[in-house]
Amino acid sequence: MMNYIQANVLDILENVGEDNCQKILSSFICPLNLDVEDFIRTKAIPFAKQKIAISYLIFVEQDNQRYFVGYYTLANKFVCVNSSSLSKTMQKKINKFSQYDPESHRFMISMPLIAQLGKNFSTTLPVKMPGTDLLEMALERVLEIEHLIGGKTAYIECNNHPKLFDFYSTAGFFPFDERVRQISEPNNADDVLVQMLKYFNH
Repeated sequence: MMNYIQANVLDILENVGEDNCQKILSSFICPLNLDVEDFIRTKAIPFAKQKIAISYLIFVEQDNQRYFVGYYTLANKFVCVNSSSLSKTMQKKINKFSQYDPESHRFMISMPLIAQLGKNFSTTLPVKMPGTDLLEMALERVLEIEHLIGGKTAYIECNNHPKLFDFYSTAGFFPFDERVRQISEPNNADDVLVQMLKYFNH
């Protein structure tokens, strides 16, 4: 893994001011996922200020220059997981960190959501970061949070694309449900998002 520097967007706001922070965010380009691009450019600052979701910017230093190569965003969300989507073993594990509703046969869990995960595809960057590095840093941050407050789970929502499904499956995520996009969410060719959960065994 390259020598990355991570920075909470709230710390950047405090250190360099909102205008300079916005200039950094506006340099992010992701033609493969305009939702990811729009979020960091227009929503990351207000969401952080309101403590709705916190974005972490990833930089690489090269030749005394610092380059913004990617970001991830974390939020704390309440999610319901159908027991039928879990093995008996996983149900026992999840039950320790959730409330079970016997009427709906669902586990209700508060856990970190990796809300955004994006690489910067700007042609001005001398280096590109692998998506595996970005996800690994997001998961390490989740583990830090759960070391402080408890918990052993995290989840993501992704477009229903085989490559994305394989990417997250390789990292230990498994699907537990699907969610239809709300009208307020950005337009996207995929109306259905696959919800995937990861349980940390360590």
